[in-house]
Amino acid sequence: MENRSKLKVGVLGCGVISQAAHLEACARANNIELVAICDVAHDLVEKMVHKYNPKRAYTNYDEMLADPEVEAVIIGIADQFHVPMAKKAVLAGKHVLVEKPLGVTVEECEELEVIVKRSNLTFQVGNMKRFDPGIAYAKNFIKDEMGEMLALKAWYCDSTYRYTVTENVMPVMASSDAARKPEGNPKLDKQRYYMMTHGSHLVDTARLLGGEIESVHAWHTERFGAHSWLCTITYANGTVGQLDLTVAVRMDWHEGFQVYGEHGSVIAKTYNPWLFKASDVEVFSVKDGLYRKPLGADAHFYKLQLEGFADTILNGAPMIGASIHDGVQNMRAMVALARSAEIGGEKVSLSEVTGGV
Repeated sequence: MENRSKLKVGVLGCGVISQAAHLEACARANNIELVAICDVAHDLVEKMVHKYNPKRAYTNYDEMLADPEVEAVIIGIADQFHVPMAKKAVLAGKHVLVEKPLGVTVEECEELEVIVKRSNLTFQVGNMKRFDPGIAYAKNFIKDEMGEMLALKAWYCDSTYRYTVTENVMPVMASSDAARKPEGNPKLDKQRYYMMTHGSHLVDTARLLGGEIESVHAWHTERFGAHSWLCTITYANGTVGQLDLTVAVRMDWHEGFQVYGEHGSVIAKTYNPWLFKASDVEVFSVKDGLYRKPLGADAHFYKLQLEGFADTILNGAPMIGASIHDGVQNMRAMVALARSAEIGGEKVSLSEVTGGV
């Protein structure tokens, strides 16, 4: 592809995540042109057309995929539709950025991975925390300065007060009775929903910083409507880590990680994502005996995610975001954690798991 300044994209889905994140990211990104939007709900499409002014609007996904001007598709719809809609896009020759988690079962994610690998297309999963400047700084320090890793601890603890915060900072959402929803109501199964929604962030951060996870031990507790998973993970390189996924803690948003290494250490505090504030990260390096803290002023993770996606496609830049492989492995990790918790914390290897959470 010739070197051009803007990637022409179409957005599938005009619901909450697209309104809160992807459509605004298209408007803010310096290398994106919003060519088309698509949703089965006519009224949502009309409202988003009025706000974001795409060239064209569709209520039929196949018609948007047939649009020769659409080079890439952003998929921001319910988890159950991620894989089938992503598969359609890849087979139509479109690059794809799909919301996390990649899918709902290991098998469907692996089937999609085969199709993606046969193509010459860029496929990125929307684990946008990889574009948090603080987390990116920590990753580079771990890779370049810290030496051998001794241990990692990471936690993702949603707060009872998160909706009070997010309702004040997120856009006022438009809704529609015509919106397409998955069969049943997946959100009613809180144990599964929390693992898929929040666990996908936690395991991706653990893999980003520590490498491939080989096996897990996990314990799950449910009390007074709250769920907590305390987990021990073993990395392929032999390092041991600990994960804490709790929804919801009776305190402010509580997320972060600590990493101990041969030549230094990292400690991080991560904020509610809708504040678009970079993680507070402090690294200590034995090399100079100093603590360092990056500022990370630009922390619109969804904009940065989209700009990185476009830069890979337009200019061949290395992919910073989560790949199809990352999406599959994150799915395997979540299923392994769920299985281990079901059997009282016994060891479960990622390579052995099947099905969904």
